[in-house]
Amino acid sequence: MKKTNQLPTAFLAGLLLALPPLSAPALAEEDLAVTEIVETVDLDQPAATDGWSFPVALEDMNPEYIVLANKHYLLSEDYVPRDLVKVPKDPKKGGIKWKSAPKEGHQLRKDCAEALCAMNAAMREIDGFQEMYLKSAYRSYRTQKTMYRNRLAKHNGKDDGWVSQPGASDHQTGLGCDVIPYNWTKKSGMNEKMMQEEECQWMAAHCHEYGFIIRYPAEKKDWTEINTEPWHLRYVGIPVATYIAENGLCLEEFHQQLQAAIDGYLAAGGDRSRVEAFIQVSSDEN
Repeated sequence: MKKTNQLPTAFLAGLLLALPPLSAPALAEEDLAVTEIVETVDLDQPAATDGWSFPVALEDMNPEYIVLANKHYLLSEDYVPRDLVKVPKDPKKGGIKWKSAPKEGHQLRKDCAEALCAMNAAMREIDGFQEMYLKSAYRSYRTQKTMYRNRLAKHNGKDDGWVSQPGASDHQTGLGCDVIPYNWTKKSGMNEKMMQEEECQWMAAHCHEYGFIIRYPAEKKDWTEINTEPWHLRYVGIPVATYIAENGLCLEEFHQQLQAAIDGYLAAGGDRSRVEAFIQVSSDEN
């Protein structure tokens, strides 16, 4: 006969009779506690939030990577981005070719440099694409000042929109770079016709996947106040770049939306310390 682990029914009955009876008050208190817990949890209510309603979460943005530099938001003369690194120039070793070789080499912030090299590697794997060339990267305030003066002198003191004034250059952030296709390496100048190159069209469509945006799109000149530059990439990080690309924005528009979101968050009693690093005050107000 197969043995079982069941206890005899008579034994169980005797055991139950031997136990002391539960008091009614104890049961009532237990029932009340369960009822209170159920009533406290309202499953129909959405989960509590931190009050931040902007589509991009604060933790998905680096305030240093989305800093705005233009004639209305000037960088200081002593602004030098940290963690600048020399961009490797051998594509076979994961780098990107240089159009020119400045004395100190082409430098970018570390994350930006790595993202640029990763994007270039992806482009090199696509049949028919020529090598891309890094033409310009980080520029100091002092260098930009010299370039701006030279440009004004060449055009009788007129700002023609091709060279930013010192403090207004995206290059000073260490996150802006000029990348050109092979077909333009022998040309003396650059203009919006470069957008006809397949490589530039690929960059415009895919650069957000690596954290970049086209800094000065043709349709956003009223916002940027800079001529169309299909070669100028700006690193902002993948979450922000994706949001900008999906919503057809330029950096100025994103900045306006972000500052409005910050104002709303603070007006609703949000913690200022969480957003302090993202706040930028226009130079026009100083």
